[in-house]
Amino acid sequence: MNNITTQTNLKFIKCTLSTEYPANKLLDASLTTSPQSIAARADRKIGDVRADRKTQGRESIAAKLVTNVITVAGADRVLACDLHSRQSQGYFDIPDNHIHGQTVILDYLASKTISVEDLVVISPDVGRVARARAFTNKLSDAPLATIDKRRHAHNIAEVMNLIGDVKGKVAVMVDDMIDTAGPISKVVALLHQEGAREVYACCTHEVYTCTNKMNFFIHVSSSR
Repeated sequence: MNNITTQTNLKFIKCTLSTEYPANKLLDASLTTSPQSIAARADRKIGDVRADRKTQGRESIAAKLVTNVITVAGADRVLACDLHSRQSQGYFDIPDNHIHGQTVILDYLASKTISVEDLVVISPDVGRVARARAFTNKLSDAPLATIDKRRHAHNIAEVMNLIGDVKGKVAVMVDDMIDTAGPISKVVALLHQEGAREVYACCTHEVYTCTNKMNFFIHVSSSR
């Protein structure tokens, strides 16, 4: 594997570096130029960040390993936006700043001039209810609905039921990222089936693994 060389002298400079792969080599190479400090920017593709808890025996908590790599590689501080779960902040042994993409999403929805009476916020699963509830507080306490789904394997989920009423409403679904878009496509189809007038799928990080970005748009269009 090729080594990384910095082309800029960072001596005595406060710098911010992305944690996109290969973050450890980028951080280590930057240290050789004697910067004053390094802030690691945790991007959407930071490796294994979603593996933040055990779901079965003998399973690793890879998110903690990744934060250790960033620290050992030389970062002094971490800047993150909408981490997959709040407990991930506790995995860092260095100062971290966590910001939210919520403001940008709210500005976009405001541009659509949707009546508050027509809105319903959708939590894509039970584990995202707290995040969705915080979002409703910014939308004049709009009603909240939740999707009940079962995850059979990584990125493979079966949408089971809708908890709440979306008939005739504009459904706004909020999540931290879209990866394969398989589960979220099924949720959009279910919402239309249950009578939602419009569906907005909002996320901070778009990953779109392989060709699933096109599959997502095709599926959403066909479910209308």
